[in-house]
Amino acid sequence: MIAKPEKDIDPAKEALFARPGFLIRRLHQIHVAMFMEEFKSTNITPVQYGLMSAVAALPGLDQTALGQEVGLDRTTTADVVKRLEERGLLERRPNPHDRRTRHVQLTAQGQARVAELHGDMTRAQERLLEPLRPAEKAILLDLMRRLVEANNQYSRTILRGI
Repeated sequence: MIAKPEKDIDPAKEALFARPGFLIRRLHQIHVAMFMEEFKSTNITPVQYGLMSAVAALPGLDQTALGQEVGLDRTTTADVVKRLEERGLLERRPNPHDRRTRHVQLTAQGQARVAELHGDMTRAQERLLEPLRPAEKAILLDLMRRLVEANNQYSRTILRGI
């Protein structure tokens, strides 16, 4: 019997899909697109929402510690905090014990915004994982956590507490 040629094989795709870095980057692009669809009327980015969520969970952190919680460098953290402060969602207060640092807090408007957008964020997460069975979702999250924890030291911004 003559072997049937496989017409659907794409050598470039085969090579790229064998690379974890490519798949992680591509999955991130897909998730950002889904996130932005869910947040389309809010003008909030994934980084902004992540930072606001961290402030909601850990109010009063200084900007440096806040950046370490979400994996942002100092410059990016300062820029995002400034933008959110200009929009009335965050406020920075001087640290009474160290004038060089400022504590970051959500305003009442920021607290309401985080609560209001929680469902949109959840939908984006669910959409991303929808093709997987529940057990597969748990395995994927476990594997990703293990990779992040084991390789945290290689990041430009090391996550605190890992």
